[in-house]
Amino acid sequence: MMWNSYGSGWGMAMMFFSNLIFLALLIGGGYLVYRAVRGDTGTARPDRAEQLLGERYARGEIDEDEYQRRLGVLQHR
Repeated sequence: MMWNSYGSGWGMAMMFFSNLIFLALLIGGGYLVYRAVRGDTGTARPDRAEQLLGERYARGEIDEDEYQRRLGVLQHR
């Protein structure tokens, strides 16, 4: 009876790399589930910046010229 017979060194290497790939897939899947539960899409929302700029304009923190200038910068990026 042969204990610890993996064939050759290649068998041991393949087992190591397959475990490594499995672990990477497990961690990646967990991260994707975490993002889905949290509701994070990973992309920035430029409309949020425009909304905040509009709120500042509505509160009177910035004037119309500054609002138009900053809105132009946001829409050209």
